[in-house]
Amino acid sequence: MPPTPARRVIRIEPYNSDWPDEFARLGEALRKALGARALRIDHIGSTSIPGLAAKDVIDVQITVATLDPAIREALQAIGYVQSPHLADHIPPGADGSANDWTKWVFAEPAGQRATNVHVRVAGGPNQRFALLFRDFLRANGVAGEAYARVKVALARLHPEDMEAYTAVKDPVCDIIFAAAEAWAAAATWAPGPSDA
Repeated sequence: MPPTPARRVIRIEPYNSDWPDEFARLGEALRKALGARALRIDHIGSTSIPGLAAKDVIDVQITVATLDPAIREALQAIGYVQSPHLADHIPPGADGSANDWTKWVFAEPAGQRATNVHVRVAGGPNQRFALLFRDFLRANGVAGEAYARVKVALARLHPEDMEAYTAVKDPVCDIIFAAAEAWAAAATWAPGPSDA
C-alpha cells in the first residue's frame, strides 16, 4: 500500500497564537469574494479555541441562506476546491433529518495554508453545532484540555488513518456537545457576531 500523502498525516500541534490572524486574512478574502451571500464567516474548530492543541488546519464556517450554486462558483473563482464530502456527523438524539446536516466543504487554493471551509445553512443544526461547540470549549478549559488529550492520543495511535481517528473523535465530540447543550441552556447562549 502506498504511503498516505503528507497532508493526510494527522499531527496535533500546540496552540499557535498566529492562528487567529491567519483566520482573519482568510476571512477577509472570503468576505470580499462572497459579499452579502455570506451571512456569517466564523473561525471554528480547534484552531479557534485559545490554548487548544490542534491540527494546523484553519476551519472556517460560512453561513448562507441556501446552498446556492453562486456560492460554489464564487469560492471556486478564488481557487477553493470542493470536496465530495456532503454531510456532517449526526450526534445521537440530534434534531432534524439527515438533509438538515448537509454542507459543502472546500479545501484551500494551491499554495495557501491548510484550510477547510464548511458552508452550512443558517439555522441548520450543523451550523449551530459548530458555533456552540467552539463557544463551549472557549468557556470550559477543562473540557478543552480533555479534548486535546484525546486528539493527541488518537493522532499517536492512528497517524495515517483518518477514518479510525474520526471514528473515535466523533463520539467524544458528541459527549462534549451534550455538555455544551446543557451549558447553553443554563447560560441562555446565542452566537456572538460574525468573525469576518
